[in-house]
Order: sequence, then structure tokens, then C-alpha cells
Amino acid sequence: MSFFSKEQEVLLDELLDHSSKLVVFNDDHNTFDWVIQCFVELCNHSSVQAEQLSYMIHFNGKATVKSGNHDKLKPIKDALVDRGLSAVIEK
Repeated sequence: MSFFSKEQEVLLDELLDHSSKLVVFNDDHNTFDWVIQCFVELCNHSSVQAEQLSYMIHFNGKATVKSGNHDKLKPIKDALVDRGLSAVIEK
């Protein structure tokens, strides 16, 4: 017996599905401001979170900027790449 409706269970499954991760790599072309703007607009991150991620990418060479279902991450990845960022989806 479940405490959740079928709709709630589907939403919960989607929220908990972190089977894939969107990884962005450092480059020598994009500015911090541009990367932060991309993360705010495309990943729905706060400006503080976007700034922290941009520093992680700068100092570590890459960072996971979002986790979740591959199908939900793909349009975000494609949009980041269209804006000149180097991004991939990893399992």
C-alpha cells in the first residue's frame, strides 16, 4: 500500500532519478559571466549556485551542473553546447 497517488509516485520517481549527470568542462573561451548566465537561464540555478559551479569548473576542470533523467538533461545539454560551452551527459 502506498501513501502516494499514482501521479505523486511518478513525480517522486522523476525527482529521485539521478541516473545521469550533466557535466560541463572548463575552456579558455567563455567568461565567468557568460557561464553563470547560461546556468541561471538554462539550468534554473540561482546566481550564487551558478557562480560556485563556474569556479568549480575553472579550478577542477569540470563539474556536474545537474543530475536526473537523461531525456530531461539532453535539451539542457544541447542548449549549453549551442551557447559555446563544452557539456556532456554521463551515466
